This record gives sequence, structure tokens and C-alpha cells, in this order.
Amino acid sequence: MPTREPLAIRAMALWGSFWLSVFTLLGGLWFIIWNSAKWSVRPLMVPTVRLGKDAIVAQMVRVGVKSIAIVLVVSSCIGLILAMSMYPPLAELGQQNKIANIVGIAVFRELGPLISAIVLTGFAGASIAAEIGTMVVGEEIEALEAHALNPIRFLVVPRVIATVISLILLTILADVSGVVSAGFITCLSFDVSSQVYIDNTLVQLNLSDFLTGLIKALFFGVILASIACYNGLKVTGGAAGVGKATTDTVVQTIVIVIIADLVFTSIFLVLGWT
Repeated sequence: MPTREPLAIRAMALWGSFWLSVFTLLGGLWFIIWNSAKWSVRPLMVPTVRLGKDAIVAQMVRVGVKSIAIVLVVSSCIGLILAMSMYPPLAELGQQNKIANIVGIAVFRELGPLISAIVLTGFAGASIAAEIGTMVVGEEIEALEAHALNPIRFLVVPRVIATVISLILLTILADVSGVVSAGFITCLSFDVSSQVYIDNTLVQLNLSDFLTGLIKALFFGVILASIACYNGLKVTGGAAGVGKATTDTVVQTIVIVIIADLVFTSIFLVLGWT
């Protein structure tokens, strides 16, 4: 009869396996980000190396344009939820006109980039991982390498650049739609004039609120695209591996994006940008 390992040993093995997977992921992401940055900058320094603008535009249409409707719907709903949730406590203090101030700060600094990144993760991140993973299973990556074509340059770089640009633009749309939807319900149902809502929003917000959200969106885009491409490139085991890559992409991206949001918010607080 086989003997079971002590619980302490199994716990240590699981703990070690967890950290091994974390450092493996971080190493893979660093490889993707570093090489993507290198191939993105190289065309600016070497005229004979082309960036592949057509591929970037195609990915922007696929990743960004098709996500616009979903981002607008989600951000508008979040704006409505914020306004309706804040009205009762603020109304008790006679400060319902301050809904504009709170919504503006919450959406521009935090919720705009975060919601856009999460929506884009489910819409585009999993798709990128599945697409590249299918290429790996179909041995298309090996065919590129056999023709001396770098997969990072021709597959990863266009997706990273397109995702970053798309997420920045989607964040702007999410900011506007969240504030507008909150203003709609506030002015229509909570006895606040539209002029007061607009004035309070403009008084509360400044350039740093807008820029901090865009900075977050830039890094969220890099994280999203890098995780999707990394998981796609390491697919093994056929169709089951592709499915696992898409699941891992969504879970890892959401967790890392939220952690990154916490880190950036802490940094901006220390720098006095909040």
C-alpha cells in the first residue's frame, strides 16, 4: 500500500509550484514586451525595416473598432449605477449636486481604463490567444521560422501596438459615456440642473485626472496584448491547449491589470497627481 506524502510537504510543493508559474509568466511577459519594443523602435532607426502598418490597422479594426459598442454599453451602465448608488447618502446631506464631482473622478481616474481593459480582455485578449495558439497547433509558427521570419515581429508587434492604441481610444470613449450617462440620470431624476452638473464636472476634473487614466490604459494595453500573445505562443496539446490558453489569458490579465491599477494609483498618490 503506497504511503501518502505528509501534508506539509504537499503544501510546500503547491506553494513552490505556484511561485514557479508566477516567475515563468513574468519571464515570458518580459521576453514578449522587450522584443516587441525592440521591433517597434527598429523601423524608426533602420529605414529598410518596415513596421507593417497594414497589419496594425487590421488588428485595430478587429480589436478596437468592434469593441466600441460593448465598451459604451458597459461604461454607460456603470455611470448610471454610480449615480443611483450615490444619490441616497448625498441627498440626506443635501449634496446631490456633488454626484458630478464623484463620478468624474471615479470614471476618469479608475473606472474608464479599468472597464475598457476588462471588456477588451474578454473580447479581444482571448481571441488573440486563440488565434496565435491555432497557428502554433497548425505549425504555422514553425513555417514562419523556416522562412527566417520572426514571429514576434510579424505576429506579436502588430497586435501589441493595435491593442495599446485601441485601449487608449476606448478609455476616452468610456470616460465620456460614463460621465454623460450619470449626468443623464442625475439631471432627469435627482433634481440637479444640467448646468450645475457640467460646471461641477469641469471644476472637479483637471488635466492630471485625464492623463493618469490614459497612462493606465497604455500599460493595461501592453499587459493585455503581451499575456494573450505569450499564452498563444506556448500552446501545446492541440485544441485543448488552445482552450486553456484563452482561459489563462482572461484570468491572468484581469488579475494583473487590477494589481497594476493598484500600483499606479499608489504611485500617483505619492506623486500628488490625485
